[in-house]
Amino acid sequence: MWNTVTEYAKQHPVWTVAGCVAVLLIAVGVYDVIQKRHAIIHNYPIVGRLRYLLEMIGPELRQYWVANDKEERPFNRQERSWIYASSKGENNTFGFGTSEDLQDLGYPIIKHAAFPFPSSKAQHMHGDESHLPCLKTMGEFHQRRRPFQPGSIINIAAMSYGSLGDRAIMALNKGALEAGCFHNTGEGGVSTYHECGADLIWQLGTGYFGARDDQGRFSIDEMIRQTDETPAVRAIEIKLSQGAKPGKGGILPASKITPAVAQARGIPVGKDCLSPNAHSQFDTVDELITFIETIASATGLPVGIKSAVGISAFWDELATRMKVRGEGPDFISIDGGEGGTGAAPLTFADHVALPFSIGFKRVYPYFQAEGLSQHLVWIGSGKLGFPDRAIITFASGCDLIQVAREAMLSIGCIQAQKCHTGHCPAGVATQNRWLQNGLDVDEKSHRVALYMKNFRKEVLALSYACGYQHPSQFTGKEIEFCTGVQQFTQLQEVLGYQSDQPDNLRETRTINA
Repeated sequence: MWNTVTEYAKQHPVWTVAGCVAVLLIAVGVYDVIQKRHAIIHNYPIVGRLRYLLEMIGPELRQYWVANDKEERPFNRQERSWIYASSKGENNTFGFGTSEDLQDLGYPIIKHAAFPFPSSKAQHMHGDESHLPCLKTMGEFHQRRRPFQPGSIINIAAMSYGSLGDRAIMALNKGALEAGCFHNTGEGGVSTYHECGADLIWQLGTGYFGARDDQGRFSIDEMIRQTDETPAVRAIEIKLSQGAKPGKGGILPASKITPAVAQARGIPVGKDCLSPNAHSQFDTVDELITFIETIASATGLPVGIKSAVGISAFWDELATRMKVRGEGPDFISIDGGEGGTGAAPLTFADHVALPFSIGFKRVYPYFQAEGLSQHLVWIGSGKLGFPDRAIITFASGCDLIQVAREAMLSIGCIQAQKCHTGHCPAGVATQNRWLQNGLDVDEKSHRVALYMKNFRKEVLALSYACGYQHPSQFTGKEIEFCTGVQQFTQLQEVLGYQSDQPDNLRETRTINA
């Protein structure tokens, strides 16, 4: 009989295929009617499945067919287009004037100088026209044994190995090396994929991944071993909270935990990795400061903290105790509630923690009042990967910014918003080998570098336009926000303070880069 069927299939291939499809559809239809989990599929066999298919590809459909250039979230089409063009070395300019309403409430305007700083007078190290170093040195004030001056004011923010795949991590690290910026490891520890040459900031979360003993507790001996074996680690960042889910621990689904991820973190395979929502090593401000000093003394590295901003009393107490003790973090990274690259409960993502601009505005004055702000390196993160937002951030008092999702976009992310599922179609936020194979590390690393360099070039161009040679020279007087009908207000009035000027900029409007 099988020979007869085979012969018929050879003589009538079209009818054979049609018959197989019909049998398959009948089988699916019968199953749909029998199953009870999905009412739509039961009531509308086969056809009902289209609903779930359309729902699955909904974000992509809206991107390309429904939403206009300014509607999409978290990054609209124009923002993504600028990142894509910058990362590819293509024309990233726009024509026919602005499409923005310049008198929309809260809209920022950067005021240019009558006499810009001549770009022809700028001095560039190694011929890099985008060279833009940080003007402060982490650990200098507290006299750490291994201080660190970041070579770029724009850097790659925390995205852990596990949340991102190995090829994405390698591309980001190689790109950071080419661009001369640092790469924050995220809370997943230092993996082999982070060791492609770029400077690293090792983020230490509540799970203490990479610095754990056999029982999963923090181990200073393991931390010393790790930093000694990995000279690329230039600073350590203790994560108190992050913008995506402040007050809640990290979430890494079991589907994304490969043997390599498990080894880097020191966790089992096949089980969700849920970081505690609080640190076990401290639960008071003084204990936090002591923990920082213990790590800094043992490793010699600058140690800082990262946090989203909620209740302000913590920051007031931290500034006060740092002044009294003469100890504490060497840098403070403020994350905005609008940030986030990984899995998070909807309510935490949407409603917990202040936006970056409001949070930073509330924190900075506490340290300024204690005379500490100029001695700390301030880092901002949370949708700051665009030149105008960067300038406002520097004028507010930040010395550095970190970008995460923007860096993901530069290596091919299409904002499919499937980071938490393990099914990232661009092969970025996934451990799926097939999906990752589409990400060419060498090509994508160069795109990261181009994005960073073009970003810095535009920040420099804006600084020159306002008469400065470095964005740290902005004071807040050069930026105004629309605050009403026919009314604009200077940034320093909106903030309620004027940011500190670094010592080497107080006497001049220009510096030698």
